[in-house]
Amino acid sequence: MSNQFTPQFYRRFYESPRTRVTTQAEMQRRARAVAAIVKHLELKVTRILDAGCGLGWMREPLIEAFPRAKYVGLEVSEHLCARFGWVKGSLATYKPRGYFDLVICYDVLQYLDDREAVRALNNIARLCRGALYFHAPTIEDWERNADRSCSDGEIRLRPAKWYRDRLIRHFRHAGFGVHLRRGCPLYLWELEHPR
Repeated sequence: MSNQFTPQFYRRFYESPRTRVTTQAEMQRRARAVAAIVKHLELKVTRILDAGCGLGWMREPLIEAFPRAKYVGLEVSEHLCARFGWVKGSLATYKPRGYFDLVICYDVLQYLDDREAVRALNNIARLCRGALYFHAPTIEDWERNADRSCSDGEIRLRPAKWYRDRLIRHFRHAGFGVHLRRGCPLYLWELEHPR
């Protein structure tokens, strides 16, 4: 899997203004939104795991939001680990000491086969003791939302239900892709509940 994530991959999908799928500014806005939701839910964040952190575009806003938190960037790309100092490893097998209060898993699982994706989701459930921000493109996204002119088509698309059925075993959805570990208090007014 990590052979796919070469310098050319990141130039094409992240650094080239002509072919990139997102921007640093968009990823920083996303991180700020996630942090705002986690703060609103009054979760204490002392350890953050950014699984598949890529170029680390979410790191700075997360550290700004939680200045006392330790940030761990986990990445399979040897190139990015050497360039940024991320921890080299797969989310399916990563076994650090301790747990994380906030886990970010943005656009990672579509690169894993079903067996490895299930292992990664189970590992997330083991590692996360607070909030999880989770996103992966689905079949529905590919059909209705994805800009295929710049999206990576070398992925495994699954129905949204496939992810939801596995996430609900350990998490409750709080909205905007933020899920809370079962057992964490979640107080939402009726019209705030995601449906």
